[in-house]
Amino acid sequence: MQPSYFKVEPKTVKALLIVSIALAALLLVFGLVQGRHLALKRTSSSVAKATIQSDNLPQHVAVMLDGNGRWAKKQGQPRTFGHRNSLQSLRELIEGCIELGVSYLSLYAFSTENWARPKEEVEVLMELITTTLQSELTNLMDKDIKLTAIGDITRLPQHCQEALHKAIEATKHNKGLQLIVALSYSGRWEITEAAKAIAQDVLASNISPADINAELFQHYLSTRNIPDPDLLIRTGGDMRISNFLLWQLAYTELFFAQQYWPEFRKEHLYEVIAAYQKRERRLGRISE
Repeated sequence: MQPSYFKVEPKTVKALLIVSIALAALLLVFGLVQGRHLALKRTSSSVAKATIQSDNLPQHVAVMLDGNGRWAKKQGQPRTFGHRNSLQSLRELIEGCIELGVSYLSLYAFSTENWARPKEEVEVLMELITTTLQSELTNLMDKDIKLTAIGDITRLPQHCQEALHKAIEATKHNKGLQLIVALSYSGRWEITEAAKAIAQDVLASNISPADINAELFQHYLSTRNIPDPDLLIRTGGDMRISNFLLWQLAYTELFFAQQYWPEFRKEHLYEVIAAYQKRERRLGRISE
């Protein structure tokens, strides 16, 4: 018995060959486009970083992490989606500061006004703060980062407080980047608390009203052992400081990035610092 073979018409073979070639071409083009995109991203980051002067870095960078909700809305997702997709931005910001040699990095993570947001969103934020502290503790240790926090920490949920205190305790002897996280914080709250403490010391005769000046007042702030920020970056496009470090930002250079926080990457940090270095910081004096 002769074996039977499936007979394919020449026209069919030709059509299949054309389709195969077309698919291969599409895959090749897609791969080239993706590779070019990644190469351009790496090149852009490298170019921006190369323009930075190592002897003129900001010692202290403060960042307002804004735009999560608006970014999520653009994706057709709830606000909480933006919060859950911002960890990579945080990692790149920290890595960028370490690579450049920045000494202090302050993050406005949750303000006193944020407590007025919808309950579900606040709960998600508290959960994310807790899980991030737990999951990133190893990275903090590996990178020699010292974590501190400012704000009314007692208002945080107990599980969040415990995770925060554990991370602070574990990293307290680290010598690298000092990471300051502002939680349940506002500048007005901090200044009010400082004024109360000064008043109590006056009543207790520890100081006299004549002793009170800007230098003494600063010693009553939660940032008393931290230099004032040289540079403030706010993501999300809004141009205001929203009750953040009101005392400390007196002579800080302000930059308002158009990227939403989940979009912010190292190359954006490099670009801002390169622009910062082009500014003349007179601090109330004249340049002559």
